[in-house]
Amino acid sequence: MEVIFCLVLIRHFATLPPLPGRAMTYTTLLLDLQDGIATITINRPEKLNALNAAVIEELGLAAERVASDPAVKGSILIGAGPKAFVAGADISELVGQTPIEGQRRSMKGQQVFRRWERCGKPVIAAVNGFALGGGCELALACHLRIASESARFGQPEVKLGIGPGYGGTVRLPRLIGKGRALEMLLTGRTIRAEEALQIGLVNKVVPEAELLSTATEVLKQILANGPLAVSACLELVETGLDLSVDEAFRQEAHLFGLLSATTDMGEGMAAFLEKRAANFTGQ
Repeated sequence: MEVIFCLVLIRHFATLPPLPGRAMTYTTLLLDLQDGIATITINRPEKLNALNAAVIEELGLAAERVASDPAVKGSILIGAGPKAFVAGADISELVGQTPIEGQRRSMKGQQVFRRWERCGKPVIAAVNGFALGGGCELALACHLRIASESARFGQPEVKLGIGPGYGGTVRLPRLIGKGRALEMLLTGRTIRAEEALQIGLVNKVVPEAELLSTATEVLKQILANGPLAVSACLELVETGLDLSVDEAFRQEAHLFGLLSATTDMGEGMAAFLEKRAANFTGQ
């Protein structure tokens, strides 16, 4: 058990070199890196940023870059244009797919979204407009969701005679509860941002003009804390949900002990006692 947890810690806390020659140029995404924050924009506004194969592939490459590049401390995902975060999958690619093709498409999307969820760094979805189907599922794979007042959420796949394929039936009930999730999944209805806030689907609702600045502010608040501690919280919450209470307690205690050996813990404690801001180094 201790060996497993040490390996988990090493995987998420180790500083890795950036991937050479990969995820540097995109055709469907925009990536802007400033002050350690990578803002990734899904850039197909003419298609309401629908997820086609190219977008899914490039989202996977961007997730690899975020996870491996030490210059990236956290990320924000947002959609281009005023109408949509991601309006769903690109239906033109789904029409006529065979069962094997459908299964492969689903597994690819699940794998890519899982990379974001398990990248070890905080990821915020800044939801501007429609987040339907795969767009809602992409937002669910992020650690926090901040919505504009015009945002709309839904899993309307049943209206097309198909089900969610990118994790909607898995993440949605874990986030908002079984009953509410089944209502959304079975009716396919779209909900407004305020209802999404009430049921716990999103963390904040703000005016559209303040969406990106609010997401950036929240992420900066997170990044001001010890990066190893932040990564540990992400790991513990993600894995603890699938463990018994006692097993989750043991994992928490183990990482609590490992963090006690870090330079960051010493710096954080000293800064508190000296009434100054901490200077964390991720060591």
